[in-house]
Amino acid sequence: MTPLVFGQITIDWPLAVHSFWPILQGGLIYTIPLTIISFVFGLTLAMVLAIMRLSKVKFIQTIARIYISIIRGTPLLVQLAIIFYGLPDLTIEVSPFVGAVIALSMNVGGYAAETIRASILSVPKGQWEAGYTIGMNDAQVMRRIILPQAARVSIPPLSNEFISLVKDTSLASTITVTELFRRAQEITATSYDFLLLYSEAALIYWIFCFVLSIIQGRIESRLDRYVTTH
Repeated sequence: MTPLVFGQITIDWPLAVHSFWPILQGGLIYTIPLTIISFVFGLTLAMVLAIMRLSKVKFIQTIARIYISIIRGTPLLVQLAIIFYGLPDLTIEVSPFVGAVIALSMNVGGYAAETIRASILSVPKGQWEAGYTIGMNDAQVMRRIILPQAARVSIPPLSNEFISLVKDTSLASTITVTELFRRAQEITATSYDFLLLYSEAALIYWIFCFVLSIIQGRIESRLDRYVTTH
């Protein structure tokens, strides 16, 4: 196959074909697992922080507030650099992938905590009272009554957070994680066809996010039907 020429733009079709799978492979082997693992840990952290923010103990509230403020007030790129390049100064060394998981999880936790907190607060106070009347304590009411209802409210924004996380994993390339964008950079280093390869990486990111958006839409539709029938 010969390169395709469109005006002043030349598309190296053979390069595009041969580079597509290595870039996609970086996405399947690193980007998607990195996204899922970081989101699961981040969501767990977010749940703890949300409950801390709702605590009646002022000191616990303050700790959660400070953490969320720091995470939301600093760039993810800086957080990645601190985890991967800064911790070795404290004799704590982590692999690039583990460092990326830690930084991304901490970031998700800081942002998703406020989403979960708002979802919990959206549940009518009467639900708490209903739980108390049947003999439940605070933890039981939260686990059995409040959280299931809050989940319906929080799923749409948390789904958006998950999709954004897919794109945020590209920053892991700065600490040498060979994810999707890093693979594109490696191929570009030998071919110097920046426009083609970075556009190809962008296309794969878009495909991932498009598929996730479809899944998100179906989940929300099912939730809407569930809410209307119960």
